[in-house]
Amino acid sequence: MLRFARPAMLAAGAGFYLLGAGMARYLGHPIQWGRFWTGLAAVLLIQLTSYFLKAYYDLVDATSPLRRMQKEEDDVDQKAESKLPQQGVLMVGTTSMTAGAVITVLLFTMGTINLTFFFFLGIAFLLYFFYAVPPLRLVYTGYGELVESIVLANLFPALAFILQTGELHRYIAMLTFPLLALFLAARLALSLENYARNLKYGYKNMMVVLGWQRGMRLHNILIPTGYLLIVLAFTLGLPWSLTWPALLTVPVGIFEIIQINQISNGAPPNWRLLNLTAVALIGMAVYLMNLALWTG
Repeated sequence: MLRFARPAMLAAGAGFYLLGAGMARYLGHPIQWGRFWTGLAAVLLIQLTSYFLKAYYDLVDATSPLRRMQKEEDDVDQKAESKLPQQGVLMVGTTSMTAGAVITVLLFTMGTINLTFFFFLGIAFLLYFFYAVPPLRLVYTGYGELVESIVLANLFPALAFILQTGELHRYIAMLTFPLLALFLAARLALSLENYARNLKYGYKNMMVVLGWQRGMRLHNILIPTGYLLIVLAFTLGLPWSLTWPALLTVPVGIFEIIQINQISNGAPPNWRLLNLTAVALIGMAVYLMNLALWTG
């Protein structure tokens, strides 16, 4: 059950949400902790709803890539997961959705919801909902990583900031779009190890749809693009105190590109090292930016 909840992505959602609240603090707005925790609960419940509904439809749809993998591969863990009651997974998903609706009502009664917040919350919910459920099931179209990354890296920080201030600020875009590029690069790198397996079973993630060669090239474009966006943001007014923490991760980004190039040139891949580098790059970037926002 815990695996269906995707704890790593929940942690990523919390980390990105912290950026928005931290930006509000950085700009001089006192943190309203009731709104902070209620908003955090809301965004995590959106994630849980999506992940458990995805798991439910994977279990009931015999044509889903996950079910095909379960049927054809001799994997004890996957067989154990396939025995999980479908109704139990559905119950967790619907309970999370109901709890999210209750949280939204609570935010409304606290007087925190304005039209801007409602718009961003609605977009986040709809994207995550159709990420998981028919007829779109974006998770298996090649757009899943893009949709999820936009919600996490852009919408969650915006929601946290709006909860504290009631409005948006250009610094949010300046801070989150570079992270979006780095996050997408990490998702591409992490999907490379299972490329052949995903291709075999029809799991159309971004790497499969692009093809491994174009996917690697896009990865190598996204990382420098993220840093160029940070530099551009600095030239447009982003304070240096919020710029240099992200630039500290440049050596990690270069190392990740080197690994991808080596794999592309036929070198034996060290998947553990590549995956660790990908997680470390985005994790360090989010951590250092949060550190600058919350201690500055």
